[in-house]
Amino acid sequence: MSSRWIETRRDIFEALGRLPAALFLSWSDTKARYKRSMLGPFWLTLGTAIGVGGLGFVWSTLFKMDKATFIPLLTVGLILWGFIAGIVTESSQLFIQNAQLIRNLRIPLFFYPIKLILRHLINLAHNAIVILIVFLIYPPDWHWGAWLVIPGFFLVVLNLSWMSLFIGMFAARYRDTETAIANFMPLLFFMSPVLFKAEQLGVGSWIVWLNPFSYFISIVRDPLLGHPSPDFVWPVAIVMAILGWAVTLVMFNSRRTRIPYWI
Repeated sequence: MSSRWIETRRDIFEALGRLPAALFLSWSDTKARYKRSMLGPFWLTLGTAIGVGGLGFVWSTLFKMDKATFIPLLTVGLILWGFIAGIVTESSQLFIQNAQLIRNLRIPLFFYPIKLILRHLINLAHNAIVILIVFLIYPPDWHWGAWLVIPGFFLVVLNLSWMSLFIGMFAARYRDTETAIANFMPLLFFMSPVLFKAEQLGVGSWIVWLNPFSYFISIVRDPLLGHPSPDFVWPVAIVMAILGWAVTLVMFNSRRTRIPYWI
C-alpha cells in the first residue's frame, strides 16, 4: 500500500474516531441557530408541521386524493427530501466555509462531511416527530417489511456520505458547483417521488428513476407506509453506494492534499 493511501485511510479513521466531537459540534450549531428563541430547535418541528398540514390538506383536495393516503405520503416525502437536499446543497460549501480551520488546524478532512451529516440527522430527528403525529392520525398498514426502513435509511446515509465528500472536493476546485446545484435541485425535486408515487406516472415513471434521490426516498418511505419498494430499487441503491465510494475514495486519495490550496 502506498504512503498516500495510508494517509488517506488514517484521515478517515481519525475522523470516525472523533464522532463524539462531531456530534457535539453539530448539536451546538443547531442550538446556536435558535439561540434565545422560546422553542429552540423545535421550531424545525413546528415549521415542518405547519407546512405538511397546509400542503397536505390543500393538495389532497386539488388532486382529489384520500387524505389518509396522501398526507402520510407527503409528510415522509417532504421530510426525507429536506434531509437529502440539505446535505447535497450544503456540501458545495463543505470545505470552503471551513477554510480557516483546514489551513490552521490538523483536523481530518473527512471530519467535515461527518459533522454536516450529523447536523442534518439532528434536524431529521426533530422533524420525525411530525411523522409520528401523522401516523397516529393516519396509521399505516404495517407488516414485517416495515423493518426494512432501518437498513434502507443506513444505505441512504451511506450514499449521502460519499456524495457530500465528492461534492465538497469538486466544489473546492470549481466554485460554479454551488450555483449549479442550487439551480438543479428544484428540478430534481419535481423529478423525485415526493408528492406522488412513481407508479402513478405509468409508462412515464422511468423519468423518475433517472434521479438517484428517487431511490433514497423509496427505500425509506415505502416500508414506513407499509408497502414494498420496486424490485430494482435496493440493488441500484447498493450499487450506487459501492461505485460511489470507490470513485470518491480514489479522488480523495489523489486530491486530498490539494484541498487546502484550492480553498
